[in-house]
Amino acid sequence: MAEPALKPETDGRHPRLSERLIGHGAAEDLLLSAYASGRLPHGWLITGPRGVGKATLAYRFARFLLENGSPEQAGGLFGAPPPPVSLDIPMDSRTWRLMAQGGHPGLTAVERAWDDKAKRLRGEIVVDDIRRLHGFFGMTADAPWRIAIIDSADEMNRQSANALLKMLEEPPKRAVLLLLAHAPGRLLPTIRSRCQTLALRPLADNQVASVLEGQGIALPPADRDLIIALSGGSPGRAMALAEAGGAELYRKASGLLAELPRMNPVALHALGDAVAGRQAIDDFRLLGELLDGILKRLIAYGATRGADHGAVPGEAALFERVAGRAGLDQWLEVWENTGHLFARGEAVNLDPKQVTLTVFSRLQAITA
Repeated sequence: MAEPALKPETDGRHPRLSERLIGHGAAEDLLLSAYASGRLPHGWLITGPRGVGKATLAYRFARFLLENGSPEQAGGLFGAPPPPVSLDIPMDSRTWRLMAQGGHPGLTAVERAWDDKAKRLRGEIVVDDIRRLHGFFGMTADAPWRIAIIDSADEMNRQSANALLKMLEEPPKRAVLLLLAHAPGRLLPTIRSRCQTLALRPLADNQVASVLEGQGIALPPADRDLIIALSGGSPGRAMALAEAGGAELYRKASGLLAELPRMNPVALHALGDAVAGRQAIDDFRLLGELLDGILKRLIAYGATRGADHGAVPGEAALFERVAGRAGLDQWLEVWENTGHLFARGEAVNLDPKQVTLTVFSRLQAITA
């Protein structure tokens, strides 16, 4: 099942507003080293799970470049002062203020555009989105660099990918393209080969906890530990889960799974009601994501004959109880069907409650 997009800008916390980045010091050092060398690659492919900090790193690097100019200007090759040792810049600087307002002339971002007819974001980045970069790179403005952030590059269709490839093959002067990718394997090999790849890894639990604390997200200890475990080392995912009531929704879903092949109809209908209606579309999407994760971990548990793939507290006991009630091929089929049902339910506006009831009915059937 396709992983739903997280929204790091929730409650105004857009990545361009982040003052610091936790857990990716090695990546920042690599960017600083490339900058100081005077041979900065014009294309960067920043990869990693959703919400791990790719966009925050991209905006930090863009802010740094726009503030410092060339390495010579920053003292990196021939002169004093010594070269910068971090991507931090003064928060009272003009660069910071302009970027915080989303109006720096040296920076643009390409994302999925709004579809007025469908009243939602487009499902992909289209060729016109990429073609607009020609005008941006062709403008003259008071900026030492021209920087474009593509978020995310694996959402481009074939035409937009080819348009971007031409740009990478003949890059404009003083231009830097920062491509963010959750699934870099979906990109054209020729795009990957023309970029310097920078892979961000999931964060440790204590680092995710630090991000939550830094964002002012306070949770009861049990909820915090559960959210961190479900996050998979992604601070953005942890924030999204915390703000969407992910701990409670997870407990409802896993509680129903733990009773299989029995089913509590009252609890099941209550779960269906909780994700039904126009106002609950995010809850419906989140339920699909949580079930997807549980079923993938259950399949891994069953495939390795009981190895504990449930880093989530209590899942090992759940898996031990239900994994053997169906064959591995049956679990794989129901996982795949569950993903299709939730994706189709969102795409064509199927009744979220009916989708939920259908999914749990299939789970009950294969374990009976």
